[in-house]
Amino acid sequence: MSTSGETMREVSALPETAQQLIAAIESRSARLGVVGLGYVGLPLAVEFAAEGFSVTGIDIAADKVEELNRGSSYIQDVPTAHLEPLVTAGKLRATTDFSVIRELDTVNICVPTPLRKTKDPDMSYIDAACREIAQYLHPGMLIVLESTTYPGTTDEFVLPMLERSGLKAGEDFFLCFSPERVDPGNPQFQTRNIPKVVGGITPACTEVARRFYSQALEHVVPVGSTRVAEMVKLLENTFRMINIGLANEMALMCERMGINVWEVIDAAATKPFGFMPFYPGPGLGGHCIPIDPFYLSWKTKQAGIEARFIELAGHINGQMPHFVVDKVQNALNEAAKPLKGSHVHIMGVSYKRDIDDVRESPALDIMLLLEKRGATVSYSDPYVSVLKLDDHEWQACEPGPAARKADCTVIVTDHKLFDYRELEREATLIVDTRNAMKGIESPKIFLL
Repeated sequence: MSTSGETMREVSALPETAQQLIAAIESRSARLGVVGLGYVGLPLAVEFAAEGFSVTGIDIAADKVEELNRGSSYIQDVPTAHLEPLVTAGKLRATTDFSVIRELDTVNICVPTPLRKTKDPDMSYIDAACREIAQYLHPGMLIVLESTTYPGTTDEFVLPMLERSGLKAGEDFFLCFSPERVDPGNPQFQTRNIPKVVGGITPACTEVARRFYSQALEHVVPVGSTRVAEMVKLLENTFRMINIGLANEMALMCERMGINVWEVIDAAATKPFGFMPFYPGPGLGGHCIPIDPFYLSWKTKQAGIEARFIELAGHINGQMPHFVVDKVQNALNEAAKPLKGSHVHIMGVSYKRDIDDVRESPALDIMLLLEKRGATVSYSDPYVSVLKLDDHEWQACEPGPAARKADCTVIVTDHKLFDYRELEREATLIVDTRNAMKGIESPKIFLL
């Protein structure tokens, strides 16, 4: 550990603008801003407001801004009971007006970074946010990009936009990248206790951001550059995507050979070293795992490198909704029923257990594929009351009665609130893509 004397010397070696900003941050007098008040931005804003900072959230969605300013949360991981006192105390407010940036000392960019249909990055949200920030950038500010993106975004894309103001990063203002690592619905690891990786354009940038995050988060991990920090997030999610792809490929092989893939994985997981269990499923969902690896794939193609593992895993994972629909068709065939004209009920449409987030959920593809093959589709989900997709709209049904009426029920998301024993009693056929019925023996059940 460094002594207080060493710490003072470290700070004194920084530019005066950095010293002043660190002093404001550590005295809680710094005024903080968060651009983008979604699953990443709102929890971050709440953590800093809870530490006594004055935090302003900025979002283009007026309904979000209005709801937040009423003290009401629209994010599952941020209870209204936690948010409301911060709004009432004046520690947290929201606005659609980017001109407030001229009054702020720090700005975290937490905007969406989707892929285009061509699998290349859609930088429009980052571009729009940075253009607004550049208008109001002033000396002594810290800007941190948290939106997942390709290596090089911060120094190749964001830095030139901000330096057009005439201010220089590392001297007049401080620019960093810090990957968001939010896992919605995880009760154990949330914004406060997930280690926070941060890399700056210069060492001074990194140090300012390290001091900043240390005020509200438990553990900060400085790295040598923005590119390292950007690559960290892509490695994490590419690791998961490829291993899930392997598990899905194992499921396809085991199905052909009449082997229970779930039993195989459970037995392999008893090895105390050299193996980490990943499980097959109906496809990948959420904003990160289905998308982030393709940022890396796109970037490596620019460098003339082919990301073969990523492309192959993406192909396998992308085929899983089709495999599920084939499984439904085969289950119905066993009961001498065609898929066309049958009623198929979906259990769970969010992309993972016990959350309300349907972004990139494989349930959406499965439902559309079933309808395309002539099935009537309904769904149950305790967290999603209405589901809209293109020109389709579904209302959630009660699980028991819906399963009783359906020709086949498909478990796509294994919410804990579902009563699986009741489902086995009520349903005619069950296709279980999550091994949710483990321990329940029944000829009605068809595993993935």
